[in-house]
Amino acid sequence: MLTATYTLVALSVEQTSVRVSLQSLQKLLHTNFLHQAALTPSQVEHTCDTLKQLYESCHWRKLDKFLIPAIRRSTRLADDLLQELDALSKAASDAMAAALRMVGSAVDSAARVAQFCAALERFCGALLMRLEREEQELFPVARTAIAGEAWFAIANQMLAHDAYQQERRGVEFDFRPGRGLGKRTARGAAQLLH
Repeated sequence: MLTATYTLVALSVEQTSVRVSLQSLQKLLHTNFLHQAALTPSQVEHTCDTLKQLYESCHWRKLDKFLIPAIRRSTRLADDLLQELDALSKAASDAMAAALRMVGSAVDSAARVAQFCAALERFCGALLMRLEREEQELFPVARTAIAGEAWFAIANQMLAHDAYQQERRGVEFDFRPGRGLGKRTARGAAQLLH
């Protein structure tokens, strides 16, 4: 059970990181955007980029990659809950799409700002609700449904994933002519792309 506890704590840390990011976006929304009569194109574009990053970080969490497949293999008792969690992700995706439709168009009236802010609020609300339900309902199901050896497999997958991610962040290759295949940092590789 120690492995199950470790795994759920690691997933909770990931959940907390996403929650803090979503709450920061909500704070920006409530302290800045709601009180403006218009938003600049750069404000809208930057916020939509943030939405996409948040959605991707939610969509590619370890919970989705490792825990949910293990639950699906272990029990059918969580099928309804998993469908409801998917529906919350779909609601966030729909809200993000509504916000993204405003990129490049004028958000130059209080009504358009309100529409944009409502889409942001729906996005954050759906994902925050999903996080809450995962912690309150899915984690207990996982704790009881997944056998001990499966927890070891999940923990190993998570550790391997972390090692792979760390390796990818630290090493990139320089493919520019005359540079050979010398190793470069991720920052250097990013500069090549810009």
